Amino acid sequence: MHVLRDLIHLDRKADAPVYLQITNAIIHHIRRGTLRRGLKLPGSREMAAVIGIHRKTMLAAYDELMAQGWIEMLPRKGTFVVRDLPDIKPKKIKPGEEIGQYPGKTFFHIDEKKIIPFPAGQFRDPNLLAINDGFPDTRLAPTDLFLREFRTLARSRGFRKYYQYGSPKGPDYLRETLAPFLSDTRGLPITANNVMITKGAQMGIYLTAQLLIKPGDAVIVGEPSYFAATLTFRQAGATIQRVPVDDQGIDVDAIEALCKKKKIKLIYVIPHHHHPTTVTLTPERRIRLLDLAARYRFAIIEDDYDYDFHYASNPILPMASLDQHGNVIYIGTLSKTLAPSVRVGFIVAPENFIDAVAHLRRSMDWQGDSMMEAAIAALYQNGVMGRHIKKVVKLYHERRDHFAALLKDQLHDHITFRLPDGGMSIWTTFHDVELKKVSADAAKKGLLIGDGALYNTHTKNYNALRLGFASLQLREQDRAVEILREVVRSQKPVARIQ
Repeated sequence: MHVLRDLIHLDRKADAPVYLQITNAIIHHIRRGTLRRGLKLPGSREMAAVIGIHRKTMLAAYDELMAQGWIEMLPRKGTFVVRDLPDIKPKKIKPGEEIGQYPGKTFFHIDEKKIIPFPAGQFRDPNLLAINDGFPDTRLAPTDLFLREFRTLARSRGFRKYYQYGSPKGPDYLRETLAPFLSDTRGLPITANNVMITKGAQMGIYLTAQLLIKPGDAVIVGEPSYFAATLTFRQAGATIQRVPVDDQGIDVDAIEALCKKKKIKLIYVIPHHHHPTTVTLTPERRIRLLDLAARYRFAIIEDDYDYDFHYASNPILPMASLDQHGNVIYIGTLSKTLAPSVRVGFIVAPENFIDAVAHLRRSMDWQGDSMMEAAIAALYQNGVMGRHIKKVVKLYHERRDHFAALLKDQLHDHITFRLPDGGMSIWTTFHDVELKKVSADAAKKGLLIGDGALYNTHTKNYNALRLGFASLQLREQDRAVEILREVVRSQKPVARIQ
């Protein structure tokens, strides 16, 4: 009896009812072999007295164990652990071992070499001051209007269908809304049949990579380039070919030279505001790249993650608007317009590609969040999104100029940067300090800032950062740059980092 008392530990503050805690403890020890097959258990009254609970609670636990087939009650004999269980060898409980501890590792083999590690994300305290990679100010998002549309649609008889399973391409309402919007604003001559809704641009990149890339295929990316896309291509088995990115964008001469040497399956480009450098691919290079795609028959992923945010002039139309052969897969996101947690993006491509990638999507994700996506469509239909975009573009333009002036005034001896025509961040190179130490020291003073490691490759340390300005109000920018200046000036200068 004392053994059972030692094996069953109750937490009366836990959410789980006491009878279920007893049930789970007994099942656990039957599985371990501590309570062997055919073992006679104490009666409910005796067991309740040993554990220190009411008899009705113990009866409930025994009833649950019988219902699950772990014990049986034999008339005039008592309660027993069932005999027809697999042969389990008893295991001794080690000193200090937690009862019910879940295994820390699998007992089967995992080929961890196949796993390409991605940086782990986490929710940041919104009250902490941070210079991020270039995210929108979520305080400006039309949250109330979005929730209003969501509630309205949820009560609407006509939209009840969105509670059911739907198309992996996304709800027709959003696709039919986005198609003319993208046609009007980006010159894309498309219909809803050319659009698939995804959970952010990253899903679009992943699905495209899984559909097109076979192990060993050559994929071209910029040097530097968006780290998450490169990792995704490597995960698919691609051989990464890097070509330089200069002030005019990705080097098309280098791309052509590679095409003459080997078969290229895919090229990943960010023409509008290159990540991370923010440069814009020139019209001449865009046209040449499309010609190369037609000549060598490779696919182009055009990642246009922040098209709406351009300040110097009207945005340059996407390469996809000039594509006459069907080589471009155009990928974008609505998350930068609303908030990063609103995972809505899109793929625009020829219909056969959309059909194929929709089938692939079903193998991992039956569909998106139809009600949320329909609510976003309503925001575009009633003009809320258009007004919001105009408002934040004007505001982010002001924040860009203020932030750039702060950097030039307070850090000009230690950094160089180029004023971006658009986007939400400034690509900034540090010359005589190590970013890893800058990041650590800034955190001690209450400023969260990256260390630049995500942008580095195995051959080059850029010692550079995307300094996001859009999410910071002017007074927050003042304080952030003040801390950054204090940290940089307090460090012992190092040799100029190349």
